[in-house]
Amino acid sequence: MPSCRACGSTAGDLVLDLGEQPPCDLFPAAADPGPDPLFPLRMWLCGQCSLAQLLEDPGTREEPAGVEPKALTDQAAHAVRVLRDAGVVRPGATVIEFGSPHGGSWLPLLRAEGMVDAAPGEPADVVLDCFGLMHEADQRAAMAGRAERLAPGGVLLMQYHSLASILAGKQWNALRHGHFAYYSTPAAITLAASAGLRPGRSWTFPLYGGTVLLELGRDLTPAQATEERVRAERAAGVADAAVVGGLGREAEAGGARLRELLTDRAKAGKRVIGYGAASRAVVLLWSAEIDIDLLPVIVDASPAKQGRRMPATRIPVETPRLLAGSPPDAVLLFVPDLLPEVRAAHPALGRPGCEWITV
Repeated sequence: MPSCRACGSTAGDLVLDLGEQPPCDLFPAAADPGPDPLFPLRMWLCGQCSLAQLLEDPGTREEPAGVEPKALTDQAAHAVRVLRDAGVVRPGATVIEFGSPHGGSWLPLLRAEGMVDAAPGEPADVVLDCFGLMHEADQRAAMAGRAERLAPGGVLLMQYHSLASILAGKQWNALRHGHFAYYSTPAAITLAASAGLRPGRSWTFPLYGGTVLLELGRDLTPAQATEERVRAERAAGVADAAVVGGLGREAEAGGARLRELLTDRAKAGKRVIGYGAASRAVVLLWSAEIDIDLLPVIVDASPAKQGRRMPATRIPVETPRLLAGSPPDAVLLFVPDLLPEVRAAHPALGRPGCEWITV
């Protein structure tokens, strides 16, 4: 019987079952014939604390490092400006960052604002967690560990891809191995309370279709905007198993739509290439039964992914230099946030007749 990674409750519902899936962090060499391993990929919604979470995980940890998208660095810079204006980022304040295994860091930006790294083992005025907490299997212990690093009067800044945004955007392929939690704001606040933390202010950014930055501390009072966010997310169904379960219906329909789209382009003799060998592309390709016959290659800027192939497919990952040749008829973009930067980097793809397909 499942038990919640945050509160330990066994009451809950299976809300998304994507069947057997390849690990999203295991990109085999292009010459590796396979077969690749497959593992169950399921989401469970706790009936007690409402945390949406990964039910089981294979424990694979071979993740080729990606190149941090400009959309992500721009959002970090924007967030630091917002936090500076709010008085959280200030010269002389100490900071600790719990980073994401995907890479990227706010520390250079915070140091430029005059903040100082806390000494090893010492508490800090600001503890930053940017997409890091979701990678922790024991959510309660991980939150407690971050709370322990807070200095008196300090704040924990927790950034997460909102479950409300996942539901609104029907982003069923956000579910992946290695990502143990999918936070709504109510669930994040309940998890923080287990470590003695209360919410204060919160901010939203358009990254990934909707990202929340939540301020947590021992003596904070919820801001009006935070209370309104909690009410809005509850009204959107983030704690309702029937609503969250709609992701399962969208998974089947979304995979079928993509396969039909690529099949139509192939029948018309159109050359389609993919861009962005993202983890979210892995489950989408496997669920839609898409292989090299419909998508001959995926381009990615990460040297660590080039020369490999997409898990459980024969689709190779190639360097963006491939785009310097004959432009394709269509580009299938797996991370919509990349669109402005990809178009700017590859102006040939802006020619009339080149179709952009975002998923």
